[in-house]
Amino acid sequence: MTVARTICLGFLAVIAVGTLLLMLPFSTASGQWNDPIVALFTSTSAVCVTGLSVVDPGTHFSFWGQVFIAMLVQIGGLGYMTTTTFLILLIGRKFDLRDKIAIQQALDRTGISGSTQVIRSIIATTLIFEITGVFLLLPAFVPNYGWDKGLWLAIFHSVNSWNNAGFSLFKDNLIGYQSSALVVFTVTILIIFGGIGYQVILEMYLWLRDRFLKKTACQILSLDFKVATSTTLLLLFIGTIAFLSIEFRNPQTFGGMSLRDQFLLAWFQSVTPRTAGFNTIDIGKMTTAGLFITIALMFIGASPGGTGGGIKTTTLRILTSCTQSILQGKEEVLLYERKIAINLILKAVGVLVGSVGMVILSTVLISLTDPKLDFIQILFEVVSAFATVGLSTGITGTVSTAAKLILILTMYVGRVGVLLLMSAILGDPRPTRIHYPEENLLVG
Repeated sequence: MTVARTICLGFLAVIAVGTLLLMLPFSTASGQWNDPIVALFTSTSAVCVTGLSVVDPGTHFSFWGQVFIAMLVQIGGLGYMTTTTFLILLIGRKFDLRDKIAIQQALDRTGISGSTQVIRSIIATTLIFEITGVFLLLPAFVPNYGWDKGLWLAIFHSVNSWNNAGFSLFKDNLIGYQSSALVVFTVTILIIFGGIGYQVILEMYLWLRDRFLKKTACQILSLDFKVATSTTLLLLFIGTIAFLSIEFRNPQTFGGMSLRDQFLLAWFQSVTPRTAGFNTIDIGKMTTAGLFITIALMFIGASPGGTGGGIKTTTLRILTSCTQSILQGKEEVLLYERKIAINLILKAVGVLVGSVGMVILSTVLISLTDPKLDFIQILFEVVSAFATVGLSTGITGTVSTAAKLILILTMYVGRVGVLLLMSAILGDPRPTRIHYPEENLLVG
């Protein structure tokens, strides 16, 4: 039982428990046993923090069913190993070397020291942001729904926003609040910070603290911080401008809206493909160009250590820096005056190839099971599932059972990671002393 197998089987166990809970009669609004496929799909989507749903969570599930979804989203966002480790801390058990290595791999950390402090800081950061989100969303929901339901709506949407899930208890998701700056900016800020990674947030806090206290030895920002923040800001800016330019004449999305509302819509649509899944417009009525840009943003996803999916911002920067180095005739890859190790380059290439392969395979299979669907709709749904986003053009509930099972597998692979899953299947690599001679090969 390797660490990779422990993580993969752990996610499967949580999905199985969630499926059983969501199948129970008191989890549905009708009080009857839930359809096993619906329960499995919803549980997988929640644990994989995707947000895709074959039913309307607000009307299909009872209050307890919605509570189970929120709990599964919370466990999925924190990660199986983080949640397990937190429970170990609560009962007072100490970590062994295996536990520390598992945490290091699950959180994409470079070292295994300080595991206890990392878990505590992750839990504290999560609670601080989610509770803040609840208080900010209360003024938007309480006037319309009262304190009881308004409080639950604020809690549910804050948890889903921070964990980049995208489940909503409103039939039209957040379209009814597309002009509310309070809801738009609260949800998007939670999405951004939830997806950017705990290590980045901690570094940001320490840097601001040192600046505020005017310490002579300030916190030195790591390469992870610089790459994650700069790439995130660049993608948000490009996405906002792109959606404003493409959709502003579309009468079914941005057309007819004021300039202020168009900016809010473009900003939200630029943030939510970063694996969140909320929407303030009807995704199915976007232009083909708008859908394709959304697919690209979904595929890139969030940053390592965060609650989002995709190939991650760091993978994108390493690959683009490799291209830049080739064009400039350099023999090493540099980022912010730092040389990128060859093993990281190989890992980035592996992530890209594995991700593209999974998307192609799932798209082909669903094209065979549901041939009446448009290609752009199938590709959009598959990338949304793989990158654990949750956006949909509206076909999730209408696809065949076979297609739903394919999407379930795609969500699972996207959450645990292609490389981690292959490591779990194949086992840890064995060291070898055999080295082969080098030879040139025509490329490009």
